Formats: sequence, structure tokens, C-alpha cells
Amino acid sequence: MIGGVNESRRYDTDVRSLRCDVVVVMGVSASGKSTVAAVLAQRLGWVHLDADDYHPQANIDKMRAGTPLTDDDRVPWLDSMRAELDRRAAAGEPVVLSCSALKRKYRDVLRAGPARVDFVHLRASRDVLTARLSGRSGHFFPEDLVDSQLAALEAPDTDEAALIVDATDAAADVAARVINAWGS
Repeated sequence: MIGGVNESRRYDTDVRSLRCDVVVVMGVSASGKSTVAAVLAQRLGWVHLDADDYHPQANIDKMRAGTPLTDDDRVPWLDSMRAELDRRAAAGEPVVLSCSALKRKYRDVLRAGPARVDFVHLRASRDVLTARLSGRSGHFFPEDLVDSQLAALEAPDTDEAALIVDATDAAADVAARVINAWGS
């Protein structure tokens, strides 16, 4: 088994080195999580899940109103994602999840189940993030909440399985760097 999938499944050389069941592409809003995760999932042949799809409506309403989420607000959101990761792991389906995972305790919830979870932390400057947010349309996350996310962000510690990547390049280039980093 590789990454929870039968070895008979065709992988290229770089992908074979990824020894996890879940890759969480993390970072603050507008760091490119969803875009990079979608490209990475496509290249790996894995399922892509977006954490935004697991927010209860109350969380979405709160963020849309410009109110930062609390740790308590995030509990049901994290629990629902953890349950989905557990379900996918039991089915042998490797996943790339785009999720802010801002704090270590949130990442601990995501890695608490049977699946082996690694993280890719996308980093970008505040200026890049706000420029990206101002160019977005139709998303519930307003530009003025980026500072609350940057303040809450706890970069992964050295004891966490995490790769830190500059998120200012094109998503395809970032995904290629991730695969190459794990392939080496």
C-alpha cells in the first residue's frame, strides 16, 4: 500500500515518495489553498476536498459579516472534516484537503484519525493576500478578516510533518515544487 492505495495503481516516480493518506494544503485566506490543492490532487490522482464546504452556515454568515471565527466556532467544522478524512481513509481514498488549519490544535484534530496526514503551508505576504482578496468575487471571506487570520496563524513546528512553500508563484508551479520536495 502507498498512501492508503493499492500499489497496483499507477503512480509516477515523484508521487511514489508521498507516504501519507492526506495532504492538507494550509494557510490563511487567499494564500491559494484551494487552487494549489486542486492542481495537486489532479496530478496525484487523489480526491480534492475543500474545507469551506464543511463550514456550518452559521460560520459562513459570521465571516460574511466580517466577524472572525472563534475556536468554539471551528469545533464542528474540524470534527466534520475529521470524520470525512476517516471515511476516506477507511475506503482507501487518498485526499488533498485545502484547509486554513491555522493553529496546531486544529492540525492535531485533522491528524487524530487513522490516516497519515502531512501539511503544506502556503505563505504569502499580507500585501499579496489582500490584493488577491480584493480581486475575488462571490466568496464569503472579506478582505478585512485577513489580519485576524495572520494573527491566529501558528506556523507548523519542526516536529509536524509540514512543507513550507512560497505561495506567490502560479499554482501549477507550487504543486510541482510540493511533489518534487516529497519525491527527493
